[in-house]
Amino acid sequence: MNYIIESFRHAEVVVREPQFSTQYTEILSVLDGISDDDIINEHQSLGGGDITRIPKSISIAINHLIKNRLQGLGWQPESPIFQDPLYSDSRWRLDFAKGEFSVEVGFNHSGTVAWNLIKPVLASELNHVQKAIQTQVAVVVTATQDMRVAGGFDGAIGTFENYISYLAPLRNLLTVPMIIIGLLPPSTFRIVHSQPVPRKTIGEVVYI
Repeated sequence: MNYIIESFRHAEVVVREPQFSTQYTEILSVLDGISDDDIINEHQSLGGGDITRIPKSISIAINHLIKNRLQGLGWQPESPIFQDPLYSDSRWRLDFAKGEFSVEVGFNHSGTVAWNLIKPVLASELNHVQKAIQTQVAVVVTATQDMRVAGGFDGAIGTFENYISYLAPLRNLLTVPMIIIGLLPPSTFRIVHSQPVPRKTIGEVVYI
């Protein structure tokens, strides 16, 4: 996949340090290694042979591909921030963690943008609740506005552009160095919504 990068709090310098460079390289290698064909195959397989079960967007396919490949490199999915079981549900978990590095993959509603940015901060700062992980640098992967359109994503998702707009007003709260990665549209196809049966919208792959 192609993508653009925004660095926050000098994260582009931090990720070059020896204790972080390997993990950062792994993240980029996973994204670099996901081809358009990979996305198409994963997206269509989600229907299980039933066209009416194919998702509206490629978000699930991309999530699966990133998850499977990061796990193959030893990243822990759904990593809890805190040890207290009271804070063990998904709201208090990072999408992925390895060492002192955390990753959030944000294809959800724009109302979660601030929370997705704050979670790595909770994982990095001291807290009254006993911590399960200590983050020093974070990566947030999301879709650009162009990817939102081409990939069939819901119009209400938080995009790369939304995430960037939140950085300035939240600067005093966002104390952890952070890389925001915006995924660009596929180069060989786009998703077109269709309704093979009434009231059921799917994302059909159309080559360009």
